[in-house]
Amino acid sequence: MVSLQPLQQLLDLDQRYRSRALALPARQETRQLWSGIGFRLGQQYYVAPMGEVTEILPEPRFTLLPGVKSWVMGVANVRGRLLPVMDLGGFLKLKTADSRKTRRALVVEYQSLFAGLVVDEVLGMQHFEVGSFDEAVDGVPDSVRNYVHGTFRRERNWVVFSPHVLASDERFLDVVA
Repeated sequence: MVSLQPLQQLLDLDQRYRSRALALPARQETRQLWSGIGFRLGQQYYVAPMGEVTEILPEPRFTLLPGVKSWVMGVANVRGRLLPVMDLGGFLKLKTADSRKTRRALVVEYQSLFAGLVVDEVLGMQHFEVGSFDEAVDGVPDSVRNYVHGTFRRERNWVVFSPHVLASDERFLDVVA
């Protein structure tokens, strides 16, 4: 005949531990977020997808290049690599801020393009709830429309700007004056 004492002891231990165990955390709703790099050109706020900006630099010192379009600022040496520096606002025919203190270069490396896009200000990583995305783009100049594909709505509208689409545009790649 088998003794029930060891089995009873295990059941008692189980009951004791369960009564002292901490409760599981309350179930929380998870929100899906989209993240990008926020920047400003003039009075408009944009956000570039995280994977489309390689690096952010202070506006680099650059050497002027002859025979290029007016929005090509020049070429800079960044850690031994030549970085073409482009005035994004100039290319898009936008009025930009005059303050050089806040200007930054968004470095884009896509297919054969390696370039720094100078913007008025970088506003760091921005996170948006996926549900706040709207495909409509209101109040954006026609020169920008080809490079944007929607807006995240929050305390202000953030227009989604794609540096990769810009890098694929023949007009942007044609820098010779």
